[in-house]
Amino acid sequence: MTPKKAVLVYGAGISGCGAAEELVNHGREVILYNDAPKTLDEKFADNFLAKGGKFAFGKNEGLLERVDTMVISPAISIYSPFVVKAQALGIEVISEVELAARYYKGHMAAITGTNGKTTTTTLVGEMFATLPVKSAVGGNIGLALSKEIKDLDQDSWLAAEISSFQLEAVKYFRADIAVILNLTPDHIDRHRTMEEYGRVKQRIFANQTPKDYTVLNYDDPVVRSWAANSKGTVCFFSRKEALKEGICLEDGIFVINWKGKKHLVCHKDELKVFGGHNEENVLAAIACGFFAGVTLPDMRKVLTSFAGVEHRLEYVTTINKVPYYNDSKATNPDSTIKALEAFPHGHIILIAGGRDKKTDIVPLMHLIRQKVDELILLGEAKDRFEEAAHEAAIRNVIIVQTFKEAVEKAYKLAREPQVVLLSPACASFDMFANFPARGKAFKELVAQIAAEDGNKHKEGIEGK
Repeated sequence: MTPKKAVLVYGAGISGCGAAEELVNHGREVILYNDAPKTLDEKFADNFLAKGGKFAFGKNEGLLERVDTMVISPAISIYSPFVVKAQALGIEVISEVELAARYYKGHMAAITGTNGKTTTTTLVGEMFATLPVKSAVGGNIGLALSKEIKDLDQDSWLAAEISSFQLEAVKYFRADIAVILNLTPDHIDRHRTMEEYGRVKQRIFANQTPKDYTVLNYDDPVVRSWAANSKGTVCFFSRKEALKEGICLEDGIFVINWKGKKHLVCHKDELKVFGGHNEENVLAAIACGFFAGVTLPDMRKVLTSFAGVEHRLEYVTTINKVPYYNDSKATNPDSTIKALEAFPHGHIILIAGGRDKKTDIVPLMHLIRQKVDELILLGEAKDRFEEAAHEAAIRNVIIVQTFKEAVEKAYKLAREPQVVLLSPACASFDMFANFPARGKAFKELVAQIAAEDGNKHKEGIEGK
C-alpha cells in the first residue's frame, strides 16, 4: 500500500491555520504554504512544528511533488495558477469547509447567500445553544470550521456560515439543513459571471438527500427556481407571501406552516432588530431551528432578545438627537439598499465608497435619491459613484479624501430627524484591512465626536 503523501494547506489565515492544526492533530504530514512571508501566532507555530508540521512561505518550487491533497483557504481562488497547476497534476483540491465536513459526524445547518449570512448564522447558533446537545458556530464567522468541530459528537448541531469562496472547492460537503438567503451581484471579480456565482452557491445543497432540508427564499425568483435542482426536502420562506407550506409572515406574525400544522412564533414588533432584510434572516433562522428540534418557547426567547451583529446596522450612539449607525458589513450595493430600506422615513446622511467591486449601482442610486439628504463619498469608488449619482439627479453629493473627514462632515451636517449611516456598498481594502476594522474606526470617531460635543454643551451650560 502506497503511503499517503503530505497535505498542502494553501493560505495561512484563520481558515488555513485552523485546517493545518487539525490535520496535524490527526497525524497527517502537513505543509502550510503562503504566497508571502507571514507572522503567525507564536503558540500556534510552536505547537504545529512540534507535531511535525512544516512551513513554506514565499517559495513553492517542488511543493506539489510532495503532496496528494491541497486544502485552500477562502482567499485562494480555484483560478489561482498554483491551484490550477495542482489540479493538472491530479492533486485533489478541496476547501477548508470540505475538510471539516469529512471529519464531522454530527448535524449541520449551513447558511449562504449574498447578504444576511452572519446575522442568520448567529441567530441559528443561539437557537442551537438551547438544544440538549453540544453545539457550535463557525465557517465564515469566527474560527475555522475544522477547529469548531473538534469537541462535537454525532448528536451535535453546528451552525455554519458558508461563503461562495468556501463552496468553490467542495466535493462531498453535505448539510442536514442548507439555506440560501438571496442572490445579488457580488464577487464577480472572483467568480467571473453571475451564472457561475449562482452555480457555486447551489453547491451548498448538491449532496443532500430527501431526509435533508433545503431552505430557500421564495421572494427571490432566482433562488426560488433552484428548488428544482435540490434532492432535499424544500422549505420556502417568505415575508411577502402567506405560504401554505413554509415559513412566512402573516399579519406581522412569524408563522410555521408545515405538514398541515400551524405554529405561531412571535410578532415582528417584538424583535430588537429592524428592516425587511432582518425579517428574512429571522424566517430562515426559524426554519433551521424548527427542523433541528428547537422548541417554540426557546425560539421565541432567542428572537426577542437578539440585538443584532456588530457592523450590520449596528446602533452606535445619538448626538444632538441624531442616531448614528455602523453598517460597515455592507460591502455591496444590495446590502446598502437593504440598509436604506430599513429607514422608512428616509432623511439619511449616507457615507459610502471604498474598494469598488464594479457591480451595478444604478438601483442603489435611485433609492439614494429617494432616501438620502446628503451623500458623502470616499475611497477608490468615489469617482464612479459620483458620476452615477449625477446621472440619477442626486444633488447633495460631497467628496472627501479621508475616512475621518467623512465622519466629521456628517456630524456637521446632521440635524434632527436625520440619521447618519455608514453603509459603504464597497469592500474596505483601499483604506482598511477588512470591514470590521472600518466599522471599528467609525465607532471610535463617532465616540470621539460625541465626547467633544458633550464637553461643548457642558462648557456652554457652565458658562451661563
